[in-house]
Amino acid sequence: MLKPTCPKDRIILALDVDTLEEVESLVNELKDYVGYFKIGLPLIVSYGFEAVRLIEKLGGRCYYDSKFHDIPNTVQKACISLVKNNIHFFNIHIQGGSKMIAGSVKAVKAAAKRMEKKPPVILGVTLLSSFGQRTLTTELCVEKSIEDYVVQLAKVAHDSGLDGVVASAEEAKRIRKEIPDKDFIIVCPATRPTWASVNDQVRVDTPRDAILSGVDYLVVGRPITTAENRVAAAKLILDEIATALDDKAAPV
Repeated sequence: MLKPTCPKDRIILALDVDTLEEVESLVNELKDYVGYFKIGLPLIVSYGFEAVRLIEKLGGRCYYDSKFHDIPNTVQKACISLVKNNIHFFNIHIQGGSKMIAGSVKAVKAAAKRMEKKPPVILGVTLLSSFGQRTLTTELCVEKSIEDYVVQLAKVAHDSGLDGVVASAEEAKRIRKEIPDKDFIIVCPATRPTWASVNDQVRVDTPRDAILSGVDYLVVGRPITTAENRVAAAKLILDEIATALDDKAAPV
């Protein structure tokens, strides 16, 4: 996956639905307004690669939100299976450690070469957007601030060969400063326009904040999928992204 070239390509729409019929409806309605459609665990468990094939058949592109986190050998085998099934954009948990990450990256590249395919883009999940500082400190016994912890995970991801990370806009600012690699991808996982509810997320960002912080891709779900007029909602977010890109490019 290359860096996005237009506002549309920056939006990853979360397909948090229960049926393939709903997937088909959303893809048909919104494929001209978003760059990727994210398949998460509910659809993966229920339909697996059938949902991926449907998105591709309808002319959309898929982000496979697998969040693999297991012993290195198990994750490597799962990643190779994704290569076999033509998944070109997926993620794993950085908290699985550098051995798991580096082994998976190596296995994916070898499998892609063997199958004469382009290696998929692999992102690292830092910390779930439903986590707040209290959960990190009191339940996981991590004394670092969320920002310091996420930046440390991002460094592990980069050093272990991942193409990028999933992190909030606020964390992206530090990541861009401490990891100067311009090709390193940052996906903002919980993007909420000011007019939308935050729902069960804790660390959320507006599309404008995300772009100005150096984020490449924005995951948007319910602000579009539950809107009364989904196309209109997508267009509002596209306008906000375009304005932010113009402001970012403007001379200071």
